[in-house]
Amino acid sequence: MASPLFLAQVLYIGMEVVIAVASVIGNVMVVWAVKLNRSLRDTTFCFIVSLALADITVGALVIPLAITISIGLQTHFYSCLMVACTVLVLTQSSILALLAIAIDRYLRVKIPTSYKRVVTAKRAAVAVVLCWAVAFVVGLMPMLGWNNLQKLKENDSLSSDLVITCQFENVISMEYMVYFNFFGWVLPPLLLMLIIYAEIFYMIHKQLSKKVTGSNADPSKYYGKELNLAKSLALVLALFALSWLPLHILNCITLFCPRCQKPMFLIYIAILLTHANSAVNPIVYAFRIKKFHSAFLTIWKQYLCCKEKPQLQPQGDGHVPSPPEQLQEVQKGI
Repeated sequence: MASPLFLAQVLYIGMEVVIAVASVIGNVMVVWAVKLNRSLRDTTFCFIVSLALADITVGALVIPLAITISIGLQTHFYSCLMVACTVLVLTQSSILALLAIAIDRYLRVKIPTSYKRVVTAKRAAVAVVLCWAVAFVVGLMPMLGWNNLQKLKENDSLSSDLVITCQFENVISMEYMVYFNFFGWVLPPLLLMLIIYAEIFYMIHKQLSKKVTGSNADPSKYYGKELNLAKSLALVLALFALSWLPLHILNCITLFCPRCQKPMFLIYIAILLTHANSAVNPIVYAFRIKKFHSAFLTIWKQYLCCKEKPQLQPQGDGHVPSPPEQLQEVQKGI
């Protein structure tokens, strides 16, 4: 009769496969939608594509590697460390992409009439490259020496050829994960984004509550759209935090209470939550953002069902509507 641990492992691997397939398909659809629909080629969606590319890599690379690790693969120390660092790089890139999205939406609400002049496509591209560069520096820090190699040598847990059972906690230092990664590069950006979105909602509600005089244009349509999109992106942020905080809390328990026992099923659930986050964003976009919804329908009907090509409905000049010029007059009274 199979042991409960074996059944839990089989269930874990099965769920990982489902999450991997959903993550790759869903996020490929996101990138495809932006490519097809000109109205999605906006600076915000540039950061969303960056986030989607990280999630595609999670589904196509990280999850298969995580499954391999879960079966107790024997591998070289640095090979296992590179696998762990890949997860760290992708996680950090996602956090920084979410921060860039929050700052972008803040500027769009704070300076609507000069937003397009300040936030150009070139500057957005530079921001994406910068996010990935920082993610690589933060995520690859263990490869530069902040790892458990010396500790394993001191405990005689390492063979002469540096072959180990590949597990995350075997190679990654918990001091690095808690003090540097969590307290330095995960928690502060999450708190900053919380403050930014709170300010965004405050500014939008303040504008929507203002009375419109006869000489001014009504800004409610513009700020109403901004409010809906801000709610959707804040939901993406909330799901990210809920998915990743349990694993970081377990890391804190490992560091501050080494003798505390962590049930294996809790570890599996925490890992599954982090991977599942890569699959949920396309679902949020489909149900919360109309342009993605229509683009996904177009892809489904035209390319997957081979039906006659439906027409996408671009708005204005083909971009997400920026503040209308008449808002300049509104701003004079704000």
